[in-house]
Amino acid sequence: MSRSLTVLAANDGSSGVPDCADYWLCQKLFDWFGLDWLAENARVLVATPARILLVIVLAAVVRGVTHRAIQRLTDRTATGAMPTILRPLRNRVAQNDPDGQITERRTQRAEAIGSVLRSFASIVILGIAVVLVLGELGINLAPIVASAGVVGVALGFGAQNLIKDFIAGIGTILEDQYGVGDVVDLGEASGTVEAVGLRITRLRDVNGVVWYMRNGEVLRVGNKSQGFAQVVIDMPVAHDTDLERARRVMQQVADSMYAEEEWAAVLLAEPESLGVEQITAEGVFLRLVVRATNADQWQIGRELRMRLKERFVAEGIRTPLPLLAGSAGATAGVR
Repeated sequence: MSRSLTVLAANDGSSGVPDCADYWLCQKLFDWFGLDWLAENARVLVATPARILLVIVLAAVVRGVTHRAIQRLTDRTATGAMPTILRPLRNRVAQNDPDGQITERRTQRAEAIGSVLRSFASIVILGIAVVLVLGELGINLAPIVASAGVVGVALGFGAQNLIKDFIAGIGTILEDQYGVGDVVDLGEASGTVEAVGLRITRLRDVNGVVWYMRNGEVLRVGNKSQGFAQVVIDMPVAHDTDLERARRVMQQVADSMYAEEEWAAVLLAEPESLGVEQITAEGVFLRLVVRATNADQWQIGRELRMRLKERFVAEGIRTPLPLLAGSAGATAGVR
């Protein structure tokens, strides 16, 4: 009788050992807490939540480090030293950026690129984290991936114009087609760019009207503010004018302006008087070309036209008289 009780007691003691004793975490939990139910459910109650928590923490750390690196890169691009290729023009740029438009343009471009990079990094990192978490929970990902594909196709068809605008905006910013302060011609509207976004570009024309252009609808861009500007002036003179003398006078006026210290910083090359450009019933047009900075091209053009007109009057060089209606066959320049 006593022997049977001893065997039964031994059997009762062995039943307290969990079935998963071959799993190291199960054995550790049983050794620490002595709870067989906790040790037997070690994978569900401890291992899986711990792995999920580790995935979330790592995703948050990687996302934070990536965002910080992108932020430092964009800050350096916006406020740091100018790229090497632009260093020879540093002094000239500084003189022709009184309103900080170039700095604002670089800052806005850097912020837009940084926003795109941060969003892309967040989507990739969080997407990987979600897939890993669902895998730890034992969820079959095949139906979810298929459903996401169907939803993506539906959104692609429904919001294709919006996606087109965003993609075009990213290309515009990365290629630096235009920026804040540039004078551009976008086909439907032209004026000075005030803001460049991923979806919309805002510009103001000479009449003060603000235009909002969707980036996806911009098929061509004429930028009047990149590189240098050519100021082209066609001065009309009467048919009986000494053309060579008029050409020399135009060259002298432009050369005297080029020699002035006030205009030396904005006139990038010596002016050229090209001579006769066009002969019409109204008169003869003589062309003068001056290379100037982008920001000052219109001011230079107005100043040159005023000086040429005053000099022509002083030299007695006549400009053609306007033709009256119905007198197209009349001789041009007859007083």
